[in-house]
Amino acid sequence: MDEPIVYVVDDDESVCRALARLFRTVGLSVETFPSAKAFLEHSPGDRPACLILDVRLPGPSGLELQDVLSQARPDLPIVFITGHGDVPSTVRAMKGGAVDFLQKPFNDQELLDCVERALARSRQQRVERAERDAVQADLDTLTPREREVLLQVVTGKLNKQIASDLGIAEKTIKVHRGRVMQKMRANSVADLVRMVEKVGLSAP
Repeated sequence: MDEPIVYVVDDDESVCRALARLFRTVGLSVETFPSAKAFLEHSPGDRPACLILDVRLPGPSGLELQDVLSQARPDLPIVFITGHGDVPSTVRAMKGGAVDFLQKPFNDQELLDCVERALARSRQQRVERAERDAVQADLDTLTPREREVLLQVVTGKLNKQIASDLGIAEKTIKVHRGRVMQKMRANSVADLVRMVEKVGLSAP
């Protein structure tokens, strides 16, 4: 399901109702939660999403929820809203990767613009995750030796140098190299370098 959704976490029921109404008027799906705990107990679907998060909540605060989500759901963009803004909270939220930090009462259009940016970020992160998954799936088809050769190739070494490093005949390296290019669906060494960087694989 690729329809985007906006999650709202705020302990003020009237705020949740008003925001739900606002987002639905522009055709967005929305789900509301009264606390960080309630949101964490919810199972999110795999779709573009963003989180509208109040700073002050019963139980864990919005900033504490942000800390949890930075590990559990790092690809969920957050827009903070608060009636009690202060500079340290704003700085902490933005350093944690928040899209924006809005002071109540805010302008509806301002919030909608923030949500649009957040959902655009979510879509981009989903594309990047799909690309990483595809590269990882191809990597998983390599034999241990082919993986060794791959990590040597992306450092720019020639077949002769790789053969010397691994103690294998140069013609064998050529065979492994060809299989690596085929299995990774790469047209050039530059392609392989980009793939290795995408999954965070480091060369020896």
